[in-house]
Amino acid sequence: MATRRLGVGETLGALNAALGPGGPVWIKETRTRHLRSRDFLAPHRALQARFDDGQVGVSRAGPCGREMGPVPWPFYTPVLPQVPEHLLHGLACVQGPGVAPVLRCAPTPAGLSLQLQRSAVFERVLSAVAAYATPASPASLGQRVLLHCPALRSSPCALRLSQLRTVLVADHLARALRAHGVCVRLVPAVRDPHMLTFLQQLRVDWPAASERASSHTLRSHALEELTSANDGRTLSPGILGRLCLKELVEEQGRTAGYDPNLDNCLVTEDLLSVLAELQEALWHWPEDSHPGLAGASDTGTGGCLVVHVVSCEEEFQQQKLDLLWQKLVDKAPLRQKHLICGPVKVAGAPGTLMTAPEYYEFRHAQVCKASALKHGGDLAQDPAWTEIFGVLSVATIKFEMLSTAPQSQLFLALADSSISTKGTKSGTFVMYNCARLATLFESYKCSMEQGLYPTFPPVSSLDFSLLHDEGEWLLLFNSILPFPDLLSRTAVLDCTAPGLHIAVRTEMICKFLVQLSMDFSSYYNRVHILGVSTQQNGVGRAEGYRVKAKEAEDETSRPFLFQEPRPHLFGQMFVRLQLLRAVREVLHTGLAMLGLPPLSHI
Repeated sequence: MATRRLGVGETLGALNAALGPGGPVWIKETRTRHLRSRDFLAPHRALQARFDDGQVGVSRAGPCGREMGPVPWPFYTPVLPQVPEHLLHGLACVQGPGVAPVLRCAPTPAGLSLQLQRSAVFERVLSAVAAYATPASPASLGQRVLLHCPALRSSPCALRLSQLRTVLVADHLARALRAHGVCVRLVPAVRDPHMLTFLQQLRVDWPAASERASSHTLRSHALEELTSANDGRTLSPGILGRLCLKELVEEQGRTAGYDPNLDNCLVTEDLLSVLAELQEALWHWPEDSHPGLAGASDTGTGGCLVVHVVSCEEEFQQQKLDLLWQKLVDKAPLRQKHLICGPVKVAGAPGTLMTAPEYYEFRHAQVCKASALKHGGDLAQDPAWTEIFGVLSVATIKFEMLSTAPQSQLFLALADSSISTKGTKSGTFVMYNCARLATLFESYKCSMEQGLYPTFPPVSSLDFSLLHDEGEWLLLFNSILPFPDLLSRTAVLDCTAPGLHIAVRTEMICKFLVQLSMDFSSYYNRVHILGVSTQQNGVGRAEGYRVKAKEAEDETSRPFLFQEPRPHLFGQMFVRLQLLRAVREVLHTGLAMLGLPPLSHI
């Protein structure tokens, strides 16, 4: 049996190639109602546009799809594409590395509909679960990115929400790039101990430093440039003089994206210290920072991309720093890009007045309050819950900050509904379903130890044809199968595009995890996974969930089936558990991209 990982991109590429030369026409279906009958579609109009030589025509079909020819049908007569038989045969037999096996391909009113051999796809994917939790295409050897987040030079009490957004975007982008095999260095190294503590609360992995980089060489270069510009005037302490940047802006051209109002730059000791740290980080990469870096031939500036992650309010100042670097340093990086994050607005409140630590404390208080209402008592003082409340607070913040494309304006709603497990858009909802998965597998483990279930059999012995529920295919086809491609797209940095600015898709992981949690929750609420439920001491226990009477409105109060183990259903139970193992692996990997640990209970 073939062992190469199946891929959505590989399958789409093979389907388009089977139609001959021309642009792509096939699309992957995602909606439940479409997946009931097809997995891929070549829309009717797209086929006609591609085959403008008349190879693809139309016909009208009556009941049961029989062709009516020129005779008008008195009722609705769907239009079917007429595709040459050799093309249909080629599509039905398409094969190749990473290409999913095809079951059938037939013309429908929507176009050419193609359905995969779902049992075979289940078997291929679920027999190699770990392979679908890694990026589809690793980065080239020795690729390096220096991420610069100027907001981290301030103290936490001065960190605005728009600056917090840049920190979270930079941290998430660094994790995505490293998972993709890119060597990443983060600047600045944080010296403020209060900022380090706050970053640890936010579960942001950022380097620390005890002292500044030396700016002596840069200061000498700056003084040479500024000698004729000071005109003998006395300057304030810490200010070396002014430097004209107009020529550099004109050299770059209007298409570069620099602000045309950039003219003079006030050169200060602090600015030179920032440049010295950037230059030091650019030239001295840790030897153990990447396995392929030691053998890379260019360890200077040529093979490195510098990305400045800044808020829109700081963009003007960052452009000055960019140009000053080019002006003062002969070997400044050739590739500098600016990732500009949009403003953050708080609905119904002056968001610019709320600092990042105040925002964290606000969300943390909401999480503690919601848990007290659900479980009773003040759990915030319980050490066993302290870690959980911290993770839930950070999850809420990161999903709020990262679910919108970083270039767009972000609106925050501070209502309590943002931290509810019943809402389907929050980080709390994702963490809640992560805990449900953990409880499910813990329940199976405990029941197995009690002799209720046999040990999990080898995956090769599972009968994957028992997975025929539409929710099961939705989880595999929309979440597990495309996840490697999603990881790769998250780490894409288009450094070849003209201009100063660069766009990234850091919102994709959050949106993906929310949709995965919704699909899993819908499936789990409807389908019984384990084959036994019991009742102990008047408290219901179904698949490991204890439910009290006052929690009847909670999802864990799902209907109980009080029954003994049913061995004839064990086969179906095992394949469903294997499917949910893959869901858990994907979910945990996605959370790791956000710096969030999986929770076993909430």
